[in-house]
Amino acid sequence: MPNPNRGACGFQSTEFEQEYERPSKSELKRQMTVLQKLGEELVNEARDRVKRVPMPEDVRDAILECQQIKDHEGRRRQLQYVGKKMRTLDEEEVAAIQRTIDSWKGLSKADTATMHAMERRRDKLLTDDKALTVLLSENPELDVQHLRTLIRNARKEQAENKPPKAYREIFQILKEIAKKKNSAKNDADEDDAEAEDDE
Repeated sequence: MPNPNRGACGFQSTEFEQEYERPSKSELKRQMTVLQKLGEELVNEARDRVKRVPMPEDVRDAILECQQIKDHEGRRRQLQYVGKKMRTLDEEEVAAIQRTIDSWKGLSKADTATMHAMERRRDKLLTDDKALTVLLSENPELDVQHLRTLIRNARKEQAENKPPKAYREIFQILKEIAKKKNSAKNDADEDDAEAEDDE
């Protein structure tokens, strides 16, 4: 006959089960790795960019110091220290840093796309005479004779494998045009914003 008292000790076995509110070890390791990589990304950026990132002074100092270390082992240790410093940040600070880095990436992607567009346009100017007509109709302030001379010289440079002096100069002219258009667009956007504020 089974003992009716066996197992009935007056407590439930769940009383001794611990409630785990904190993340698991593997989750903590993942978070640490993400922060370490974020720190490394900052170390690989230009110093003046890092100085503009919203973060505590001690974290910024650790990153700037790491950028100056040339010795491989010393740099590795400093990167570990940067990672340790990154782990002291709260979620909002990390999010602000991530937003800043993302904005740089978006900016550089846009810059790269603009540069490729200018390179395509320059190549078209060298291969298609109609491209010059289109460029001049869009930008009547350009010096027609100067552009024609540059295009002729650039074609000659390519044919004779000479240094691309005129070729580069055409690119600079296209760059100036793009810069003027951008500043005009920014001025127009500011005017629109001011007009909305006035309403």
